[in-house]
Amino acid sequence: MSKAVLDAGPLIHLAELKALDVLYDFDTLLLPETVWKEVAKYQRSALRYQNLKLSRVQAPSISMDLIILAQAFSLDQGEIEALAILELYPGFLFLTDDAAARLAAEQRGYSSHGTIGLLIRSVRVGRRTPNSVLKSLKRIQKYSTLHIRPALMNEIINQLEKEWTRAGN
Repeated sequence: MSKAVLDAGPLIHLAELKALDVLYDFDTLLLPETVWKEVAKYQRSALRYQNLKLSRVQAPSISMDLIILAQAFSLDQGEIEALAILELYPGFLFLTDDAAARLAAEQRGYSSHGTIGLLIRSVRVGRRTPNSVLKSLKRIQKYSTLHIRPALMNEIINQLEKEWTRAGN
């Protein structure tokens, strides 16, 4: 089973896409207090979604090196708290759609996924079919607040269609 610390983005965006089921195979999903409040403000229903093992947690004290890193990457409070929690659980995934937060996590040796990666991952773990993931990806621009350049989104979709067609999915 997988374990993760979440930033608000993936939870909000997956809820907008009606795709929170891609998180079902995670047996632990930790949300820092600030992230919980942000999700409650923008997508409250995601916090009550059946079968999600969400846990609201207080972040530990923020280390000085994390404060410096956060300033260098202009991270918000939720991202800082998530990274602080990852210091306690270094084997957990970091789920975020923020590019700077992903770079900061990478700098500290943590693995991360965003909304698009989680959707694609759901095919690999057998949660969703390639067709259902492609439908969700095609809905991102219209039904989600996830910011991604349309050309990049089209490139991702085209690449996946080719890859999954070759694989016989």
